[in-house]
Amino acid sequence: MKYKLIKPMNPQYNAIEQILTNRNIPFNEIYHYLHTTDEDISNPEDFGEDKLKAGIKMLLSAIQNEKNMLVICDCDCDGFTSAALLCNYLHDLFPSYVENKLKWFVHEDKQHGLEDVMEYINQKDFSLIVVPDAGSNDYSCHEELTTGGKDVLILDHHLADEISKFACVINNQLSDYKNKELSGVGVVWQFCRYIDKQLKTSYADKYIDLVALGLTGDMMSLTSIETKHLINKGFEPENIHNPYIYEMWQKNKFKLGEHITSIDAAFYIVPMVNAVQRSGTIEEKELLFKSMLGYEAFAEIPSNKRGHAPGEMERVVDQAVRMSTNVKNRQTRAQDASIEYLELKIVKENLLDHKVLLFLLEPNKVDKNIAGLIANKFAAKYQRPCCILTKTMEIDPGHTTFLPNGDEVFVTSAARVLYQGSARGYEMSGITEFKDICDKCGAEWTAGHQNAFGICLAEDNIKDFLEKTDIELEHMSSEPVYYVDYVYNGADIKSDDVLSISNLNNLWGKDMPEAFVAVKDIKISADMITVFRKTSNTLKISLPSKISIMKFNATDEECMKLENQKGYIQLDIVGKCNTNEWMGNISPQIFIEDYEITGEGKYLF
Repeated sequence: MKYKLIKPMNPQYNAIEQILTNRNIPFNEIYHYLHTTDEDISNPEDFGEDKLKAGIKMLLSAIQNEKNMLVICDCDCDGFTSAALLCNYLHDLFPSYVENKLKWFVHEDKQHGLEDVMEYINQKDFSLIVVPDAGSNDYSCHEELTTGGKDVLILDHHLADEISKFACVINNQLSDYKNKELSGVGVVWQFCRYIDKQLKTSYADKYIDLVALGLTGDMMSLTSIETKHLINKGFEPENIHNPYIYEMWQKNKFKLGEHITSIDAAFYIVPMVNAVQRSGTIEEKELLFKSMLGYEAFAEIPSNKRGHAPGEMERVVDQAVRMSTNVKNRQTRAQDASIEYLELKIVKENLLDHKVLLFLLEPNKVDKNIAGLIANKFAAKYQRPCCILTKTMEIDPGHTTFLPNGDEVFVTSAARVLYQGSARGYEMSGITEFKDICDKCGAEWTAGHQNAFGICLAEDNIKDFLEKTDIELEHMSSEPVYYVDYVYNGADIKSDDVLSISNLNNLWGKDMPEAFVAVKDIKISADMITVFRKTSNTLKISLPSKISIMKFNATDEECMKLENQKGYIQLDIVGKCNTNEWMGNISPQIFIEDYEITGEGKYLF
């Protein structure tokens, strides 16, 4: 087991100061970071008033002239919250128009932007196409739609090479808006805030809970003051109004508590939305989106509960909450079956002989929509980057060329075999820029973030790719490296320190990882061990300092070794601090993430 201090421990710092400076929050900004206010929210005018006014003009023109509008729901949590926020907001202003003239479109597969929607658009009579959380670089689609007499409004946060000449693009990456860690839902919200200013209304702030969920779902960095404030404010209990978010909170209150945090939403709400996007039918996706619309969510529809009575009705939002849980379970079953299949390939094809765990699959072996999830699990299990790619074909339709004597000839079509899919890095091995490494080692293309991206490899380049990545990753750690905030000696760790660290749960999220601590040289004897055996084994080590060290899902072998020892065993552990509250009593705990037996002896003094 390897662990490493993020930064040297400063004895002058308290726990919160040490942890925040470890996450690159300057010491002199810590107070501000912990006490953000609405003053930290940027003005929507920072997007450029010319763009904002052009966008409002497009909207109001369509509404005032009773023209049809289409809102495209991008296929992830940020996309759904972005589109839902816009539809809800416009319904506050123009309810009759929204219910009769505004349509929304859900992608059938996990696709983004305009390309797969063009056929549908061209079959309908839409005057305005609105694309929240996508579409900035769909230049040819913009031109085709504008040439065909339609307005195009993009409310996005993705990088693009240039600002489209054929669409109104409001995008924090393409403007003077300072916060580049604002996702699509934040851009939509700021656009609605600007409309509020112009119309002297105040509806946008009703939807700050959708902003919080979308920012969390798109993994926007919590090191951004504005992003942190919007998430914290949106998850305040008094600000949770969206039907789906509220009902998911109530259903999972034993996990989420009285106050949702970003990391809790990332574990218990976002995965449900994403599961429907990856594994749901078009009907299930549409049901989920309706549950996010205040004017649709409470409508009564025929119940599909198991054992329901004939004619029984239920609310859209209640059915959506149950459905998203069922789809998540369905996705998990498909994921487990795929993992079993891939585990066999690892053994049969000696895939662990290389630094990158590379799966080359025939079509339909693993659902492409869950390949990224599975790659994450394999990267963590085998402590190395993982790529799950499926065979496809690139057809060259043929081209004209010239022979050395100057004669012109036509080269007939040919097929080229490619493998495309999902790649995941593994930061705990010390590799933080896996995407760049893949580009350097001959990938046809990569698209996405450094450690979570899409990738394409040519079949005739696979061997070369593996050889080059083996060299690039030669010094990659062969076991996880845990980056910890504190290293304690077993005899010195204090209850107050554990409690202080455990009270920081509201800080965790993207770029603000949960705090790990290492405790070394813990001497334990059999009388300090309790094993709880129910559905699985839970080990409890009770230290003299009144700190409990917990190990969940311990093996029978681990339990027997610790229970039946003679003398003492010495451990080093890495874990997370937690507070246990029971019958009014508060006690400190450390949940073991990993441990190592470093010694044994006959006597414990």
